[in-house]
Amino acid sequence: MNANCLLDTNVLVYAAAGRGAEEAKRKQAVELIENVEFGLSAQVLQEFYVTVVRKIEVPLSAAQALEWIEQFDAFPCVAIDRALVKIAMELSELYQISYWDGAVIAAAETLGAKTLFSEDLNHGQLYGSVQVVNPFQTD
Repeated sequence: MNANCLLDTNVLVYAAAGRGAEEAKRKQAVELIENVEFGLSAQVLQEFYVTVVRKIEVPLSAAQALEWIEQFDAFPCVAIDRALVKIAMELSELYQISYWDGAVIAAAETLGAKTLFSEDLNHGQLYGSVQVVNPFQTD
């Protein structure tokens, strides 16, 4: 199970529900989904579901969220297991980041992905073998 990059939750959320002021981010997220060989993690899919169904201004229905998740069945997805949790804890301590960010980085490493597309971590920073790229940065 390999992928060139991992997409973080925010990329999926913008693709599915970016509206109004977030339209440019929606377009960029859709372009990534359509044009890169990506992987995901179970954590990213869980966060996506909770965010689009419960946390955004105009939520999706559970059925709509499931339709999005089912579209990603063809892509590699890292499960959450004891080994991933331990690595995420270590990365969290090493880089002084949240456990959740450590888990996304651990998933990227598990996939052999060299790039993590996310707006939640420092653009350009290298975490082990994974470099964060904020696809929404406009500079």
